[in-house]
Amino acid sequence: MSESSSSSAPKDPLHGVTLEKILIVLVDHYGWEDLGFRIRIRCFNSDPSVKSSLKFLRKTPWARAEVEALYVETMERVNP
Repeated sequence: MSESSSSSAPKDPLHGVTLEKILIVLVDHYGWEDLGFRIRIRCFNSDPSVKSSLKFLRKTPWARAEVEALYVETMERVNP
């Protein structure tokens, strides 16, 4: 019974992926400059670092949602 319920559940592309992993993948794929152009937040454009960006994203739900959406979109394009 548990097998059918797990197969009918929608697959969450963010399941098991940490915010740090998401950010590192996006920086590796786009670079800080392009990432800062795509998502206009200061921590991507002014002296960017993973640590400072994580601190901001954890406190700012709208920015985290944009980063997660870009990650999902990027992964769908890269791994169709």
